[in-house]
Amino acid sequence: MGFRTQIALLVVSVLFVAQVVALWLFVDERSLAVQAAIAREAAGRAANVAQLIEGAPPDLHDEIVAAATSPLVRFELGEKPSVTHTHHDENGAVEARIRALLNDGYSRDIRVEVHEIEQGLLPLPNLSPEMAKIHAEMMQGTLAAIEMEVSIAIAGGRWLNVATRFEKPPIQWSWTSTLSFVLTSVVLLLAVFWFLLTRLTRPLNELASAAEEFGRGGGDGPIAPVGPSEVRNLTIAFNDMQARLARFVTDRTQMLAALAHDLRTPLTALHVRAEMVEDTETRVGISTSLDEMQNMVEATLAYARGVGQGEELQRVDIAEYLSDIRGGTHGDLLLQTGPEAVVQIKPVAMRRALRNLIDNAQRYGQDPVLSWDVTDAGVEIRVDDNGPGIPEKRIADVFQPFQRIEQSRSLDTGGHGLGLSIARSIVLQHGGSIELSNRDEGGLCARVILPVAMPCTRTSEQTAPSDHLSDSTSPVPRGEI
Repeated sequence: MGFRTQIALLVVSVLFVAQVVALWLFVDERSLAVQAAIAREAAGRAANVAQLIEGAPPDLHDEIVAAATSPLVRFELGEKPSVTHTHHDENGAVEARIRALLNDGYSRDIRVEVHEIEQGLLPLPNLSPEMAKIHAEMMQGTLAAIEMEVSIAIAGGRWLNVATRFEKPPIQWSWTSTLSFVLTSVVLLLAVFWFLLTRLTRPLNELASAAEEFGRGGGDGPIAPVGPSEVRNLTIAFNDMQARLARFVTDRTQMLAALAHDLRTPLTALHVRAEMVEDTETRVGISTSLDEMQNMVEATLAYARGVGQGEELQRVDIAEYLSDIRGGTHGDLLLQTGPEAVVQIKPVAMRRALRNLIDNAQRYGQDPVLSWDVTDAGVEIRVDDNGPGIPEKRIADVFQPFQRIEQSRSLDTGGHGLGLSIARSIVLQHGGSIELSNRDEGGLCARVILPVAMPCTRTSEQTAPSDHLSDSTSPVPRGEI
């Protein structure tokens, strides 16, 4: 999941949680407001009914109670209070309002109780059987409600019991809230994406591309520091690292070039003096040793210098490229076709790496096969043979410089032990990987995995300059282990 997607999901999630919390707080405040309004209304009606009863003849008391009862408030006259506790309730506002309307200075007992119940609204009085049935059906499935009971002492020793219930307001998500949520999300996402994320991710993507290209031996020089200060500092650090590495490679190359010149001069002088030796056998032996020393020096310098340092990356079709290598290879080599793919490589350097693997298979194995395929890891190039393979414990050693499985040290049976080291160095320069493994059916499998070239707007259409150590001029024998 990309950085932009993660930020977008985070923003939307935070907005959604904020909306839910706001809705919960709104519902709670709304419930308290409704409860206060109904309690105030019930208190006022209770005080009025109490005054009417106390001022009316006893034979009208029942009619007053029946007329005052409604779906919201129920009134009853009784000998006992419905609220049994004698202490004042927590909701002192209801009792205070009743006493104020009755102009009572705590001369009578007024009791108030508020609690939750799992029932519906109070049943309506004096309903016909048909209406009572309809009302009962309407009350089915009602959620928790708030019940308030009030008991007011009436003159004559009787009690006016008042009960009212109201359902908690349901959670309602209005279209206005939805529209507000959508508009807020869109505005924030646009601001975050087009201002913050673009300003942050664009230089990061450019930095990642530059690091990838630099790791493959390419690069267009320093990157302009842009974006937030942290990203600019990262870009400056990358530019410094890139410059230091380039300077290190350049200094090493110059030093090795000077060393090669200094070594060639005495070797040439020795070649001249060797020609002055009269004994033919001695002269031939000295010349052969000097040639071997010359080749070893050049091979060592080529490995230390790095093959393909001065060559540009090019996008090549893998089928055409391997077919060309197959055509220029001496000896038997079977080429198996694979799917279409394009890789970005240094053609001359990569040709040398693959030819080292092919020559190694031809020298130590039988019936070498060159093939390729496209996998999730990239373009996989394989060189298989039917030879004796390599002992498992020695596979990791053959990539080390001057390491040979064949211990005779004779150039007739092998090289200087730099072929696979050079091949690995070239493949790693391209951001790829190389590995050797013994085949189950016998023989050795050399596998090279190169990244698939991505579509880009910047491709090199010019022929890359030849490396100073091309296949036709390199003094290093191919296929050495």
